[in-house]
Amino acid sequence: MRICDPYEKAAGVSALRDCVRKGGAYWYPERRFVLTGAAHGTDEARGQGDANAFEAGIPGRPAAPVLVSPRELKQRAVTTTEGRAALLHALTHIEFNAINLALDALWRFDGLPVAYYDDWLQVAAEEAYHFSLLAAHLKTLGDDYAYGCFPAHDGLWDMARRTSGDWLARLALVPRTLEARGLDASPPIRAKLASAGDKDGAAILDIILRDEIGHVAIGNRWYRWGCERLGVEPVATYARLAAQYGAPRLRGPFNLAARRAAGFDDDELAALQAGE
Repeated sequence: MRICDPYEKAAGVSALRDCVRKGGAYWYPERRFVLTGAAHGTDEARGQGDANAFEAGIPGRPAAPVLVSPRELKQRAVTTTEGRAALLHALTHIEFNAINLALDALWRFDGLPVAYYDDWLQVAAEEAYHFSLLAAHLKTLGDDYAYGCFPAHDGLWDMARRTSGDWLARLALVPRTLEARGLDASPPIRAKLASAGDKDGAAILDIILRDEIGHVAIGNRWYRWGCERLGVEPVATYARLAAQYGAPRLRGPFNLAARRAAGFDDDELAALQAGE
């Protein structure tokens, strides 16, 4: 989680996933990890979410890209090489953030079933694969283009910060909201790349959409498990958590087929569309 180099982190996540699969590493869900709080000079137990950990080098991130407000990001035409590079860079940054989000879901929350940790390690490894595909493709556009060459924003990680102390909110508002938004955004982005003649980029988007459906499905499954354990109704609870933590209001068009494949039921899709 603390590794800053994105390529080293991606490789490390994949190696850890393979190690767990082969029985070389095991989960201890009852054991609470302890973070040495370099920023505060104390040992900060993560427990069910320790917001201070975000100020103590979690997650590890490279010096570049520079993180700015979304309003400061320059819009570029995808028909130009620079514009296509900027779009691919934004996607690469999303996937790097997604690695950190999956890892954070692993280490921050204790005492859950082993299957939960297996699921999110698999998600982290697939996000690492997506990052590697996009980062390599970005470099094919020219020597000036590599991950970190454009500024980026921190919207995904901001929601992780807000929900650091609430496991159910994390599931509701990261995989089921922000990452599910990627299911809606993927087809039009793919179409942009294809229209610009970038067949390889479009093919990478196909891989990402396929895998992201599975990631959102994992979020849905564990969210419903949590709701059942707490004895709360999923749709009403989602609305409460979205309001409590300031989740963005989602607007269509929605990729309803992908959302159904990811496990959203008719009631959830109706609530989503009613909230436009």
